[in-house]
Amino acid sequence: MLHAPFEWLYGRLGSRYPRVFVTLELQAGFLVTAGTVALLAAYYDASFTNFLYLLAFALALTGVALAWGLIRIFPRLRPISAWIDGRRDEDATESAWGAAVGLPLSLVRDELFWPITSVVVPSSIAAVLILDLSWLDFFPLVIAGTVAVGYGAILHHLTIEAGMRPILIDINRAVSPRVETRIDALPLRWRLLTALPMINVITGVVVAAIAGADSLGVSVLVAIAVATTISLELTILLSRSILGPLADLKRATDVVAEGDFDVAVPITTADELGELAASFNQMVEGLRERERIRDAFGTYLDQDVAEHILSEGFNEGGELVEVSILFCDVKDFTSFAEAAEAKEVVACLNDLFEVVVPVISRHGGHVDKFEGDGLMAVFGAPQLVPDHADRALRAAFEIDRLVNHEGEGGGFRVGIGLNTGNVVAGSIGGGGRLNFSVIGDAVNVAARVEAVTRETGDDLLLTEATRERLGGAVELESRGERELKGIERPVRLYAPPGEGHRVPRDPVEAVRSVYARVRGSRAAD
Repeated sequence: MLHAPFEWLYGRLGSRYPRVFVTLELQAGFLVTAGTVALLAAYYDASFTNFLYLLAFALALTGVALAWGLIRIFPRLRPISAWIDGRRDEDATESAWGAAVGLPLSLVRDELFWPITSVVVPSSIAAVLILDLSWLDFFPLVIAGTVAVGYGAILHHLTIEAGMRPILIDINRAVSPRVETRIDALPLRWRLLTALPMINVITGVVVAAIAGADSLGVSVLVAIAVATTISLELTILLSRSILGPLADLKRATDVVAEGDFDVAVPITTADELGELAASFNQMVEGLRERERIRDAFGTYLDQDVAEHILSEGFNEGGELVEVSILFCDVKDFTSFAEAAEAKEVVACLNDLFEVVVPVISRHGGHVDKFEGDGLMAVFGAPQLVPDHADRALRAAFEIDRLVNHEGEGGGFRVGIGLNTGNVVAGSIGGGGRLNFSVIGDAVNVAARVEAVTRETGDDLLLTEATRERLGGAVELESRGERELKGIERPVRLYAPPGEGHRVPRDPVEAVRSVYARVRGSRAAD
């Protein structure tokens, strides 16, 4: 309800609102001046006519000071009015936001001393002359006037801050949420330590006048003494009661920003600050749960796929994309599985995938699925990259080198098939169980190409579609066209030089020797 009048005025005036609002708000300076002169009447004996003369003189000086202030302030409002008028580019939005946020402090900071020199000092001199006072009375008059200016400054700061709120809310709706301010502002600590004592001083002087005190100087000094001693302690305690929980919240926010969700804000009060701390803890608990889900996704899904599924841009309906598919399968696995124990089979396959999966991830692909002793990897989805064929081939070369030539990965020998084409990428499944995958003829062709490696004796084969999508020149040998099961047209295949008709190793003995070595090293650990 407090901001409702400002919101209404902003809606009615549009781009004129900043100038109209600031102009109306500064008129409060006349009230402060009039109240200060009226307060003097309680301390000094003079005719009503003389006080009217003094009031007219002080109000005239106040009008001049406010007019000069508006001339200086209006240029600062131009970025705000321009933004409201429709200039919404990034630079204009940033300028408007900075002008609106920084206006309260800049107005008080830059215009604070002008009323003292142009209104308080001349009016104090006029009061001495018009009211026929001693020149010693000039000093308490200046002090009282300065206190009044300080009160007005606080009033202007808080009112302008409230008046700029509708504009700032409108600006923030038009841009992404901000993560930092980068604008000078009066810290909350100094607002409390300044505003509360100032209020106490003003209140003390007014109460003293009502009680019949006859010395303005003594009243001001007593009020200042009370504000800086007795009430200052309460002010500091109040500031700490507010700033302490806020500091706890700020520290916890910084920890969360660094990615650590094992943090909680201590709830030390049951008021609104306590409710804010409890809401923050609930939010962090939700973030922890989300992170656990993300970690689970990262374990059972490829990390890139997990990130894609959790992102706001994830489209469950699927999309048509061009990708490169890599199929990798163990050769002669059946004979090995029949002769080996179950734990040997599982251990050796895990050793194989410990080598293969990081290679795929390193080259920008992700494992779509594990199929027994093999796997299917996708390059180009969900992250769209133009060089997916090159990435897939580089990954295939590295897998071939590490597994087939250097004997890593459980001692197996694998066949690798590559193909490139359009597929549908999206969530596949039902009954509450979904899997991000790709489907299409390009997948089937890649699987058939891997199977052909057993016929040609090659460890790596790729289709002509993949070869045509390679960005750089790669030396390849043609294996001619092949009829692939389930594929209507023959597919031309290629292999790296030197591949073909290798003498196969005994798969059982090769794998068992590696397994024995791995088991021995684990036992030693």
